[in-house]
Amino acid sequence: MSDILFVCVHNAGRSQMAKAFFNRLAEESGISLRAESAGTEPAKRVHHIVAEAMREVGIDIRRAKPRLMTNEAVGQAQRVITMGCAVDAQACPALLLQNVEDWGLPDPAGKDISEVRVIRGEVERRVAELVARLRMPV
Repeated sequence: MSDILFVCVHNAGRSQMAKAFFNRLAEESGISLRAESAGTEPAKRVHHIVAEAMREVGIDIRRAKPRLMTNEAVGQAQRVITMGCAVDAQACPALLLQNVEDWGLPDPAGKDISEVRVIRGEVERRVAELVARLRMPV
């Protein structure tokens, strides 16, 4: 079970970064929420360039395993956030779910390290905003 489920097509880049940033920031902020990630067409492994970019900020995701998004995982999550499904709606049926937020981020696949760093920075910024919102009393 997860509080937040980050979804992208291959679960090999953006959603893996978001999960790692969220879990680190939530722990540092003292909130007891956890994130998981999944993909609609999971890759065999995390993109090596994404893993390299994350190591630069002290997070090792080399051993993270892309996994399939299931109805059960979606049903157990309090919030589902897709990473850019609007660009590939056919491969990301998560857009058909209710209460899904799409961040519209570019896919890091095939990008060089400098481009992946920009995507990483945007993922981190959005996750930090999300954690800040979740810390605020309702």
